[in-house]
Amino acid sequence: MNTKKYVAYISTYTMGDDHGIKIYDVDMEHGRLQEKGQVEITNSSYVAISHSGKYLYSITDFGVEAFAIGETGELTLINKASINGMRGCYLSTDYEDKFLFCAGYHDGKITVLRLDQKTGAVGAITDEVFHKGLGSIAERSFRPHISCVKMSRDNKYLCAADLGIDYINVYRLDHERGTLKQVDIIRCDIESAPRHVKFSEDGRFMYAVCELKNSVEVYSYREENGNPFFELVQSVATSEKTEAQGVAASALNLSEDWNYLIASNAGENSVAMFKINKEDGTLERLFCLPISGEYPKDVALFPDNKHMVSLNHESDTLTFFTVDIDKKIIVMNGKEMKVKQANCIIFHELD
Repeated sequence: MNTKKYVAYISTYTMGDDHGIKIYDVDMEHGRLQEKGQVEITNSSYVAISHSGKYLYSITDFGVEAFAIGETGELTLINKASINGMRGCYLSTDYEDKFLFCAGYHDGKITVLRLDQKTGAVGAITDEVFHKGLGSIAERSFRPHISCVKMSRDNKYLCAADLGIDYINVYRLDHERGTLKQVDIIRCDIESAPRHVKFSEDGRFMYAVCELKNSVEVYSYREENGNPFFELVQSVATSEKTEAQGVAASALNLSEDWNYLIASNAGENSVAMFKINKEDGTLERLFCLPISGEYPKDVALFPDNKHMVSLNHESDTLTFFTVDIDKKIIVMNGKEMKVKQANCIIFHELD
């Protein structure tokens, strides 16, 4: 039995309510969340926790904000910093927590900011990189829209998914200056719209969820002679539908034990769960089932893999499920919870 204690952080937009981060105690046995606190912040598009587990970073209308994580999961504001651009949509740190990366959907910009490793405070901007190019879908994607920035697990390369131009740009990070140099482009299928990327536990594979192709693309990753190499090894559908009109893949998350991957589908309002083959990185889809809400912007397994929560952005709800991996089913677990315009969820283990 899992006796570890966890809290969960949920970021939300703040129409009329300034408390954009909600803090919950995690009831692992029953697969539920109990609200214990909230933080005043405007339009928290996304939150990320440092690899040290000591700090939480959030996007806000004014840039980014840093918080210290307390013993019981409470958050204390450290400082705020500008990203010198439009509100971001995703952020992450490198594996040494020396730099914070912010993705700009609206202005197609990556912003790199220095972090104080002793205090967690966000410091000066060390680099700004604008994506360039034309996408294939004039209605939305006629210009770059960076939707995710994630370091490879060897901490050498920043991968920036751009769903506007169907590229994942790869940058080498200068660990002293905090600058980026483009060294590769992963060209995804036209009109696929790569949205989020995650790396496997050993770092040999990268998973990219494609919003318009409704797929997870599996890439092998290696470095040779100081250069990165990514090769597509599998493309697996997130939706049961062969005709994907009106369906858009959204969330991408890995289980805490790295054995499973889940992705959600807006429009169809479903969640797909995959088993990961750790030898070759490939995915086996276990199921694709409804989540009882509108626009599952984020979906996450509880750390025990026995429960799941869906953040239903347009119906303003959280829905909970019991997961039976052997039977390949999920069963709704209790009534929905009301949370307005939830964006993402992170489980955090307490010491």
